Amino acid sequence: MTAIKRVHTFPNGQCLELIEGDITLQEVDAIVNAANEFLQHGGGVAGAIVRRGGQIIQEESDRWIQEHGPVTHATPAYTTAGKLPCKYVIHAVGPVWGMNNADERLATAVFSSLRLAESLGVHSIALPAISTGIFGFPKDRAARIILHTISEYFEQNAQSQLRLIRLTLWDQETLDEFVRMWDAEIGK
Repeated sequence: MTAIKRVHTFPNGQCLELIEGDITLQEVDAIVNAANEFLQHGGGVAGAIVRRGGQIIQEESDRWIQEHGPVTHATPAYTTAGKLPCKYVIHAVGPVWGMNNADERLATAVFSSLRLAESLGVHSIALPAISTGIFGFPKDRAARIILHTISEYFEQNAQSQLRLIRLTLWDQETLDEFVRMWDAEIGK
């Protein structure tokens, strides 16, 4: 099930959607995985992506780590998407709540994922609520940072080929916080 909760169109026609749904079922060019720095996809969004997309995603992730080393907030990795209905999985490492500069690191992870999507020729992308699961980032704070970072990305890249960003949220508590922050920051 996918339910669109909010839609915003930026001045140059780029679109931001907030939806309730399963990120592994999104028919977009790329999805973002909320990953750890070693790309071990055991649980949460990462585990769901590998379960649905296939072991090839973990195998490519292992090769990425062998060739490039651990992934950082500023340098996300990417793999193919296996059996998922997209072309790429961009593996973004968000911060663990409580680490130094957590807000800045979350914004960097989101911005860098969008920049990588752009370099891959992506026109549409789905993102989860990075760092709000086992990394413990407060959902309301993450919502504000993620929404602000996406707006900032489009302001700085008005001619972006990235036309659709779909915030794809699974659980009700996270969705409620993003809707509340959306209404406060962007408007209904």
